[in-house]
Amino acid sequence: MLAFIVFFPALAQHWCYLNLAPDWEDLLEKFWNLIFNASCRFNEEFKYILLPVSYSLVFVVGFIFNALALWMFMKMRPWNPSTVYMFHLALSDFLYVISLPTLIYYYANRSHWPFGLAACKIVRFLFYANLYCSILFLTCISVHRYLGICHPIKVLTMVKSRHAHLVCASVWCVVTVCLVPNLIFVTTSRRDNDTLCHDTTNQEAFEEYVDYSSVVMVLLFGIPFIVILVCYCLMARTLCQPRQGLSSNQQATGSRRKSVKLIIVVLVVFAVSFVPFHITRTLYYTARVLNLNCESLNIVNFAYKITRPLASVNSCIDPILYFLAGDHYRSKLMYVLSRGRSKKYKHSQMNSSLGLVCKKSAQNASGEAER
Repeated sequence: MLAFIVFFPALAQHWCYLNLAPDWEDLLEKFWNLIFNASCRFNEEFKYILLPVSYSLVFVVGFIFNALALWMFMKMRPWNPSTVYMFHLALSDFLYVISLPTLIYYYANRSHWPFGLAACKIVRFLFYANLYCSILFLTCISVHRYLGICHPIKVLTMVKSRHAHLVCASVWCVVTVCLVPNLIFVTTSRRDNDTLCHDTTNQEAFEEYVDYSSVVMVLLFGIPFIVILVCYCLMARTLCQPRQGLSSNQQATGSRRKSVKLIIVVLVVFAVSFVPFHITRTLYYTARVLNLNCESLNIVNFAYKITRPLASVNSCIDPILYFLAGDHYRSKLMYVLSRGRSKKYKHSQMNSSLGLVCKKSAQNASGEAER
């Protein structure tokens, strides 16, 4: 009797929908989902500290390094294909990090979204756009480096900067088209006195959202990840083979060293950001669809919320890729920094020289006055 009283308002709200169920099995399933959703509430106190702090760090570091990277790339014209891919990767990261202050406020304010439905959709869209654009641009960089190592003649004769621009434009278009349904699914809702900005969708459309996100995950994460692994395996085999007629010093060319650094950085990005996020998200979605008990749901929800900020850390790791493996990026950056230091040194030297001149003039003037 007590349970009926507790859940009567929710049952009354969905009474018409339940009467349309085709059979008693569907009716019981709807009834159980309703009881379950009303009774299970996630314990998410941890995220009100974890997410604001982690997003704040990502915002500060990502904003500085990606703004610097974009500025450096603009000074490095004309671009080669590798630079084109890195510029678009930095642009994707920068667009995402400038949206983080709204999420920092949202979670610091204990999941209250005051910015409206449109802003909620845009912020959630930018997260997934950055996630999948980063994966695809890293795939482009990896494939281009693979061609440069394993098929260098073809790269020099066939792959030009204009081809890289066309590929990047295609990446932006593909990701945007794939994420248009996400703009439709994402919504806001009321809970107590707060307005929630869902990173998925409402409960009624959740199963459809899981089907959609699974397809997107396979297309924009699974396939590119396999392509990257295949390219790196072929690159590793080529790099491990000694080239005839060359000494050991000649074997370790700059291109080979940058290729090894590229492999390491990209694998670190996937191991830290992309793979854990997609695994825990899949477990979380599966647990909700299967209606696991509340304790199990809280465990997978905790793991999923932990990896969400990790999915944003790639915005801070990508600039390391530009510095270690970018063509001419490190030398250009060091040149700009050293030139700034030399200008500062010359300025200080000039000021000290002027100070000495003024001091000598004052001494001479005082000597003449004494005479």
